[in-house]
Amino acid sequence: MNIAVIGTGYVGTTTSVALALSGHNVFAIDHDAEKVKKLKQGNLPFYEEGIEELLKNLTSNGNLSFTTQLEECIDKCSILFITVGTPSLMGGQADLSYVEEVARKIGSLMNEYKVIVMKSTVPVGTSAKVKKIIINELARRNLKISFDLISNPEFLREGKALYDTLHPDRIVIGCETKEAQKMMKRLYENASSNILFTTPIDAEMIKYASNAFLATKISFINEMARFCETIGANVTEVAKGMGMDSRIGPQFLQAGIGYGGSCFPKDISALLALAFENNIPLNILQAVSLVNQTQTEWFLEKVKQALGPLSGKRIAILGLTFKPQTDDIREAPSLKIMDQLLQNNALITAYDPQGMEHVKKIYPSISYASNPLEALKEADAVLIVTEWQEILDIDWKTAIHIVSTPLVFDGRNALNASVMEQLGYRYVGVGTPES
Repeated sequence: MNIAVIGTGYVGTTTSVALALSGHNVFAIDHDAEKVKKLKQGNLPFYEEGIEELLKNLTSNGNLSFTTQLEECIDKCSILFITVGTPSLMGGQADLSYVEEVARKIGSLMNEYKVIVMKSTVPVGTSAKVKKIIINELARRNLKISFDLISNPEFLREGKALYDTLHPDRIVIGCETKEAQKMMKRLYENASSNILFTTPIDAEMIKYASNAFLATKISFINEMARFCETIGANVTEVAKGMGMDSRIGPQFLQAGIGYGGSCFPKDISALLALAFENNIPLNILQAVSLVNQTQTEWFLEKVKQALGPLSGKRIAILGLTFKPQTDDIREAPSLKIMDQLLQNNALITAYDPQGMEHVKKIYPSISYASNPLEALKEADAVLIVTEWQEILDIDWKTAIHIVSTPLVFDGRNALNASVMEQLGYRYVGVGTPES
């Protein structure tokens, strides 16, 4: 099948690669000519392990091509994926201007039946709005062309996006006609995952409700971590015992310094904004958001209690991206931590294998190390913010002679507390008692 993917960001590029790997002819479209040029050369605009090599192979064999020519691709493709960004507005609402712009262009250019698939994460009810925009554009051209608008949300984990795209645990398709269902079955005929056919509005809600529930699990265990510290319990053991219950499961019960990235914060804000517009209070999600917003403050209070005034103290920040295996720093806890440290006049040296160039644009004045050990030199405290394997594999026996004070705050509970203490460190985790 000939497929157009409109938007070559994280979701668009990953979707394009996966569809091309499945044997389809994929035309990935973006209005940014410079971005298209780099993608044609096999250069990803983001870091995601495994995709760049596949990108080069698929473009060289012709299964995947990148272009700025939307009209040409609409003419020769039967399925059009919309994968443009939906960033947050000041009030938390999703900015749908890019989605609406694409809808207008499709309506002004299509000349025959098309299946239009909404892959971007959009608020509940967006598919109906997009359908109306396309109908209005066709009416301006005095045309009546049938088309189907489908909601097919993505469920990708950054750092594992390619695997998730090729091996999804479920595929959700919101459509209204048998013809559209037939087309989507053909599109995913080689998928071994369960496929749920439902309505577009339910598909949109499934995406938001899924992310909201996962964010709730994270904030819940982080709140339990605060409580565990107070009463002397170990949240790691508590989470382990909870996760053994099949009704709960172990996923997303890792206490830490809060969630970040491009999905959870944005989607929770958009859902809360939509609920406010409809006068439906979502009290649990409001609490989820509040716990996440204050988790880094709670973590830094532990640092202040150990060091006293932070002014002039040397702090090593290990990990800047919101999670390992990505260069994404959007809503990363590291940014909140650095901001608060700078407000307290601390001296920061940071290291991250992928995120430093992005963070330098925000905090150009702090020091950046070329490797993890360099970041530890004369540090009064070490803060592990992102659990990159390279950071966890530091030679901590050697590092104790490099730091000024052997004090480690593990914001991800990623190191072995007993081992660190045997080496001579004071180790402070999240929701775990100090020995």
